[in-house]
Amino acid sequence: MFSVDEIRKDFAILSQKVYGKPLVYFDNAATTQKPNIVLAKIQTAYTTQNGNIHRGVHFLSQKATEEHEAARSVVAQYINASKSSEVIFTRGTTEAINLVATSFGERFCSAGDEIVLSTMEHHSNIVPWQLLAERKSLKLKVIKLTSCGEIDLEHYESLLSERTKIVAVAHVSNVLGTINPIKQMVQIAHQKGIKVLIDGAQAIPHLAVDVQSLDADFYAFSGHKIYAPTGIGVLYGKEDLLNALPPYQGGGEMIDRVSFSGTTYNELPYKFEAGTPDYVGSTALATALGYLTNLGLENVRRHEQTLLAYATERLKEIRGMKIIGTSECKSGVISFLVGDIHPYDVGMLLDKLGIAVRTGHHCAQPLMDSLGIVGTVRVSFAVYNTTAEIDVFIDALKRVVEMLS
Repeated sequence: MFSVDEIRKDFAILSQKVYGKPLVYFDNAATTQKPNIVLAKIQTAYTTQNGNIHRGVHFLSQKATEEHEAARSVVAQYINASKSSEVIFTRGTTEAINLVATSFGERFCSAGDEIVLSTMEHHSNIVPWQLLAERKSLKLKVIKLTSCGEIDLEHYESLLSERTKIVAVAHVSNVLGTINPIKQMVQIAHQKGIKVLIDGAQAIPHLAVDVQSLDADFYAFSGHKIYAPTGIGVLYGKEDLLNALPPYQGGGEMIDRVSFSGTTYNELPYKFEAGTPDYVGSTALATALGYLTNLGLENVRRHEQTLLAYATERLKEIRGMKIIGTSECKSGVISFLVGDIHPYDVGMLLDKLGIAVRTGHHCAQPLMDSLGIVGTVRVSFAVYNTTAEIDVFIDALKRVVEMLS
């Protein structure tokens, strides 16, 4: 049975008080809390099997290697990659995107070529492409959004040309909550021979991701968004593409043989995993994915959609409320403003009432510029949140609005 009360017992941090008030944690789009089973996995890894992987012949090294590679297989199965070698472990979504921007750009892009992004992108899916564009004299094109915060598909298709090399787009917006029509966007791009990278950081905790069904060329996500530790992430890439790319970094496990006359590189996935990987983080990520799988992804999705609908209706009770991003196809994220009140002031006062929300531009300044605002208050939900917490939040928000008005 799917029981939120039982789920909350798995997250020790949720039982604490902040400024004497029970913690209400609504900043899950920034990072999720970690269940006890994930924390226990980290403890076990360091206390019973900590040995540097791949190169050791002793027991601890062999055991750690087995666990790390088993974790890779878990990730591959979770996103339905055709092979575990298509799963590259990174430090997170940001490093994964930088890897593709650097290696794909080096191999496939030349002066005058184009990259297509959307207005809603996180800085991590903008700046790496800007750096590439500066290095190789490329042109960035930006997809417009509709008034409700959705990708303008007609404009998107009009931007694609024979010079477009890659489209880089978020699966889910971290500000608007919009779930983009990624499968359709990939189909449109592939019809023109254009590759697609998907930033899945905000999708992976909430949606069932099937990279083969999406036909994604690259898919990136972070562990800490999906109940796993910080510092571990994933880049999925199609095998033929990954084989065609040059290494991103040098040293450690990415080599086959090194000599001063020249170096040859390892096979996938190790070609892109220079240095000692986070073999503890990888096993903790696999544990987190197993935890969600056991809860049932459809159960999780249904619960979070209930929270989204309930919170949206309750926010409408507040005078001056403006919700930013009103797509009918949304994930559990709500950004809002109340009248002329600065979002930072709202967030600071809510914090004193024990409620954690995010305020500011959410690493999406170009989106804020397009909306003509400096930032928003953002609430974002996870599997352990409840409608009762939303009620506490709404009551607190009404108090804050009254004070600031």
